Amino acid sequence: MVYEGLNNALKNFNSFCADRTSRIRDSFSPTRSTSAAGSESAASSTQSASTSGKEDYTVYRMPNSTAATPDDASVVDDRMDFGVSREEFRRIGKDTIEYIAEYHENIGKRRVVPAIEPGYLRDLMPHEAPKKPETFESVLEDFERLIMPGVTHWQHPRFHAYFPAGNSYPSLIANFLGDALGTVGFSWASCPAMTELELVVLHWYGKMIGLPPEFLPLTEGGRGGGVIQSSASECNFVSLLAARFEVMKELRKRFPFVEEGLLLSKLIAYCSKEAHSSVEKACMIGMVKLRILETDSKFRLRGETLRNAIQEDRNLGLIPFFVSTTLGTTSCCSFDVLSEIGPVATDNDIWLHVDAAYAGSGFICPENRHLLTGIEHAMSFNTNPNKWMLVHFDCSAMWVRDRFKLTQALVVDPLYLQHSWTEKSIDYRHWGIPLSRRFRALKLWFVIRMYGVEGLQKYIRNHIRLARRFETLLKADPIFEIVGDVQMGLGTEEVNQQLLTRLNSSGRIHMVPASLNNRFVIRFCVCAEHAADRDITIAYDIISQTARTILHESVAEPIEEDAELEELEETLGFDGMTLESPIMHKDDLSGDVDVLNEDKWLHKCSLL
Repeated sequence: MVYEGLNNALKNFNSFCADRTSRIRDSFSPTRSTSAAGSESAASSTQSASTSGKEDYTVYRMPNSTAATPDDASVVDDRMDFGVSREEFRRIGKDTIEYIAEYHENIGKRRVVPAIEPGYLRDLMPHEAPKKPETFESVLEDFERLIMPGVTHWQHPRFHAYFPAGNSYPSLIANFLGDALGTVGFSWASCPAMTELELVVLHWYGKMIGLPPEFLPLTEGGRGGGVIQSSASECNFVSLLAARFEVMKELRKRFPFVEEGLLLSKLIAYCSKEAHSSVEKACMIGMVKLRILETDSKFRLRGETLRNAIQEDRNLGLIPFFVSTTLGTTSCCSFDVLSEIGPVATDNDIWLHVDAAYAGSGFICPENRHLLTGIEHAMSFNTNPNKWMLVHFDCSAMWVRDRFKLTQALVVDPLYLQHSWTEKSIDYRHWGIPLSRRFRALKLWFVIRMYGVEGLQKYIRNHIRLARRFETLLKADPIFEIVGDVQMGLGTEEVNQQLLTRLNSSGRIHMVPASLNNRFVIRFCVCAEHAADRDITIAYDIISQTARTILHESVAEPIEEDAELEELEETLGFDGMTLESPIMHKDDLSGDVDVLNEDKWLHKCSLL
């Protein structure tokens, strides 16, 4: 009797669930009836007329709710009076696009860096969130009034700090569409198109920059693959985790009775003193030792330096397992000599990771690929299209020679994430730290298609040409010294901290410092998509005038010259590439860029 009663109870419960499921499914059906007296179309017409375009939502309450339920004679008809309707979205969307276009058109009239201090926004904002909805117009007005004064304008024609931040319209539109879909691509099943497109565009992109076929996702019978991570920092970290997992697996086999913590304490990784700080952070989190190696006179890591370090550490009982090299360092865009380091890594069975976050996109141009020689020895490689290929952040492309060595270190596979296509598909949740992933491949796809490889090559070559032009102006001026080689779109000049502070505080130009062999230098990077010769000329004139003022403190600043320069900037604007600057220097470079000779561009002279 007990079992019979339980069986009946379960049947009743299943019937109840089926009935509720059917009701909920019907509520979302386009053919459902919304009233006893008329069809859905009639009800929709009435709703539209009474709410001026507000959407109609039928809300079902849980059975234990005190509100009305589907069991009642009628359901609750809860008309939304908050948020944004589709009609309002259409209007607001057009206004937003117009605002963005206007911003880009007139960005040259704004300060490059804001004139504010930390905490500026706190007292300008309400202390509590609004209880009632506010209009788009009031929010956008406050965006311009409160937010814009605190923005550093990375797309400004005189922003020459850090590296370029991709901001092309094709990428912007792709981001818009991807966000509109609202998908979360943690597995193939959660959004098949997200995974499939990522495979295709990374195959395209890898071929564009000249990666060996072993790295490409769609190579027939290959073990390689590509993934879009959030940043180069994440690429460095997951490659180190993969290398650590691989070596620990072998050590556990060789020393099954040795405590794992003791084995881990013996591991040591390598990078140069010019490597990105994320390598050091990755080793901190990964709990492994890191040895930072010296560079040569051109700030490059050499193979012999690595070989000697490996031998020294092995003599001390340590286990070398990982080396991170950099193609295009943060400080001065120097290139570790991969052709020397690669064979050393292979000979010593060490995981070689190549970080080309900034400069990697430059390999789209064949004349720059000599710097990639030795990539065949690497186990992993990354570059950021969001830096120098017009794609919005975040988008860091990473390739591995053996995808299984990467995923084995990161696989966690709970039942609720499994699906029936696991054996035939790729789940990118096993390729990185986060579970949830955005539709990043969409913006890379849009940019590659709407610019074409030739358009992207033209953009990159123009930046390199402009960097060389800036170098030429500095070399002709005895008060400046070129510290590093101009390989891509980045150069450096040695001045003092006072010059940098005065330049940045003026709001007319923005650069950042670096330390090279304990020397304070200022980095200059060509960043704006449509950068032109006149932008380089004006940047040089601003820097030169300010430097001469500092060198002659007893003389008043050349206010008249500054005023003339500002008037020139306002007259010309900075949104095109066709006008010729009236203050163009006679030693202007033009034409296609040739292969950059590493010895040709090193120039040193006294600052003072």
